[in-house]
Amino acid sequence: MSRVLVARLDGMGDVLLSGPALRAVANGSRPDGSRPNDVVLLCGPEGSSAAEMLPGVTQVHTWACPWIVNPAPPPTQGMTNALIEFVRSSRIEEAVILTSFHQSPLPLALLLRLAGVQKITGASTDYAGSLLDVRLKPGEDFPEDQPEVVRALTIAEAGGYVLPNGDDGKLRITSGPDPEGVAEELADEGPYIVVHPGAAAPARAWPALHNAATVELLEAYGHRVVVTGGPGETSLTATVAGPSARNLGGGTNLRTLAAVLAGAAVVVTGNTGPAHLAAAVGTPVVCLFAPVVPAIRWAPYGVPLELLGDQEAACKNTRARVCPVPGHPCLSSVSPEQVVEAVERLLGGVSSLSTRRKVWKP
Repeated sequence: MSRVLVARLDGMGDVLLSGPALRAVANGSRPDGSRPNDVVLLCGPEGSSAAEMLPGVTQVHTWACPWIVNPAPPPTQGMTNALIEFVRSSRIEEAVILTSFHQSPLPLALLLRLAGVQKITGASTDYAGSLLDVRLKPGEDFPEDQPEVVRALTIAEAGGYVLPNGDDGKLRITSGPDPEGVAEELADEGPYIVVHPGAAAPARAWPALHNAATVELLEAYGHRVVVTGGPGETSLTATVAGPSARNLGGGTNLRTLAAVLAGAAVVVTGNTGPAHLAAAVGTPVVCLFAPVVPAIRWAPYGVPLELLGDQEAACKNTRARVCPVPGHPCLSSVSPEQVVEAVERLLGGVSSLSTRRKVWKP
């Protein structure tokens, strides 16, 4: 049994999208028939909570990468030495570095090489020299316009790791207790739809009043609505929930949020981590997707999906965190009525809202 480090240094959504690749490393077969299922996941602070819920991960190590984390910590000798020492003391023999198209695996590969890692796999547009033993060339060895899940699986496969038979390659998390009992309480009260209005980057957020109007319309259609959000989004969720929707803003940890999303009939959200968390528990998603990054790469993967937003807007592929176009037209042009119609289309794909009680089986 080998000890393999898999690196995904970004946020919660990116870590969730790496899940199938991690399962390939943990449980998949290699050409020699061995199964190196002792996996250490190296991730950033924003991804650690999600990392702890991924099947196949033996250990999670959190490291604030100075070329990924925003705001970036200073690249001190102490922080780099700490990572090198961790890798050495963990007896890691191989590493698979998962990156998106705009990231390079080479800085991390250098540190891992200094730590004594014998085999390193990654995808690099730039010449990798002696830093990568297995180098995929984006645009040559695989197309860039493909889902991030597939990209990660392609990198893992180049390193010799493929998904085991019977694994469908979709997102998945391990089930766990809901310590607050919120999800069980919601399920006992009947079917519901989740609206998650927040986003880490303002350019990816649908306007708050659009969300609020959608909640009112959904309730007018007879749906029960639950509004979710992080600790810093309580004012936003209060506005969106209004006087009658259930407001869980700031009131759930990630495990509880996963359980709440798993029990929902549909989730309405933007291009943000909870969209991928919803996909990981198998819930259909209405996604208000700003085209600052390509939807083909980062749309919710493997679940019934309604993708809304002008994907040809002027902000397309800018990777902007703040909308560069006055009025935020790519998303503000989407009406609450269109979102409700998208919800109804997804509900039409199941038996009925009143009878759909999904059992979460990771």
